[in-house]
Amino acid sequence: MILAPSRLARPALPFLLALLGACATPQQAPDTEAPCPPQRACPACPACPPPTTPTPPANATAEPPPAVQASWSALPGWSEDDPAEAWPALLASCSRLARQMDWQSVCAAASALGRTPSSQQARAYFEQHFVPWQLFNGGPSADGLVTGYYEPLIRGSRSRSSQYAWPIHGVPADMLTIELGDVYPELKSMRLRGRIVGNKILPYWTRGQLEERGSQVPAPVLLWANDPIDLFFLQVQGSGRVRLPDGKTVRIGYADQNGHPYQSIGRWLVAQGELSLDQASMDGIKRWARGNPGRLREMLNANPSYVFFRELPASDGGPIGALSVPLSEGRSIAVDPRYVPLGAPVFLATSHPLSTRPLNRLVLAQDTGSAIKGAVRADFFWGFGESAGREAGRMRQQGRMWVLLPKGMKPPR
Repeated sequence: MILAPSRLARPALPFLLALLGACATPQQAPDTEAPCPPQRACPACPACPPPTTPTPPANATAEPPPAVQASWSALPGWSEDDPAEAWPALLASCSRLARQMDWQSVCAAASALGRTPSSQQARAYFEQHFVPWQLFNGGPSADGLVTGYYEPLIRGSRSRSSQYAWPIHGVPADMLTIELGDVYPELKSMRLRGRIVGNKILPYWTRGQLEERGSQVPAPVLLWANDPIDLFFLQVQGSGRVRLPDGKTVRIGYADQNGHPYQSIGRWLVAQGELSLDQASMDGIKRWARGNPGRLREMLNANPSYVFFRELPASDGGPIGALSVPLSEGRSIAVDPRYVPLGAPVFLATSHPLSTRPLNRLVLAQDTGSAIKGAVRADFFWGFGESAGREAGRMRQQGRMWVLLPKGMKPPR
């Protein structure tokens, strides 16, 4: 059952706000100055002085906006990267953006160059049609976190057995998804997921509660996985492929999520004293899980978030991202769309996993993620399979980002 936004009465706002701690990420309320308390009429009581705005110190540095216009020469490695390698990803973005006013002319110009422009043609195209905007995470620092993700391959079956016992769920029939911005503009970009109990809306079940309820959860089981750790990391990645016993492969992708915030099980293991920070990689977590089967559920349930999937048509391209186009290996990233428009080119300046070797290249913002929050924050798509997984699992680098916007277009904020 889906609760239509038009049926939400205005007095429901306080209740919805109370749910947001578990079901959505609220915008930070603006700071307000506390009013002067009321005083009895008395000649001895002084009048409440009017509020004043403090004068900043003379040496105070103004905080830069989330995006500042830059020159092409400010992009480290721009002249060394080959923008033609990002061309297929750009054309994929234009398949979704071409109808938008700001993108019509740049997408038409890209189409006119065909599918395989030279490096020189591609570079001249970007410099002629786009303006770089450097992103900032609040304050003067332009550095942010760059992680990696990939498309995993796990083993599964369409039938449950002792070997294939872990369900890969579709979207539950009883989960409500409410776009709060449709009801209250001040809650734009916030989504509430819950369930109806009597005449109340409650937060939807956590991962642990879903595990406890088992078959009582009204969600279709698409497939059965043979390994709970592999299934967990498939949920973290958001899409993947499942190899069936007959050798055929099924592709599945993100459909929805239970509304609870993602919590890192790697950080949980570090906090428990089970792993050191440098051991808390995907491989390190898997090794710990194999050696501690009795604490497996405890570890998994430390992350209350739970992802539901949908089966996708077979294809040779990458998984489908939030922009609804296939992701390109090494040329697609996940971003926070509050700061970077989905589909936009981004120049990313970071380094390869566990090294200082530069990784400076043009990528396309074609995906999102529940853990990808902030202006200078990216998840780099490494591709499909084990080698991509190794790189993604080790990647936790510092980086800088420039979003490339068509001339005349301003950043979201």
